[in-house]
Amino acid sequence: MLIQKDDIQQVTNAMMNMMREDELEVINEFYDALKAKDIEKSDELFPKLLAEMETNFQTEEGMMEQSGYADAGLHKSDHDLIRKKLAKFHKRWEVLKGPKEVLGFLEKDFKKWYTQHIARWDAQTAPSL
Repeated sequence: MLIQKDDIQQVTNAMMNMMREDELEVINEFYDALKAKDIEKSDELFPKLLAEMETNFQTEEGMMEQSGYADAGLHKSDHDLIRKKLAKFHKRWEVLKGPKEVLGFLEKDFKKWYTQHIARWDAQTAPSL
């Protein structure tokens, strides 16, 4: 397991918290498959992770736009940052199928980004949605 539920700050928007729980489940499933060096399962879960995160990002971005949230552009740019990194690692995964490289990214960069994004951007945004 990469990220415990207790590692994630709850925000004041129930829908955002609910989406996060589903997302966290996929993140941890993917991480566990990589740790087990289960290439087939990792191959199945990587696109599922990308899709789950993209759905959540689009939902949040839509909610921000609908509510006229002033810092929506900044919040979205943080989504775009991780979108780009995930796409890069997925492209490399498609060629190399290297669990070690993706694990390093998840453990060193992604986990920190994920927990900080929620603590900063989602916690700040939630009351306005």
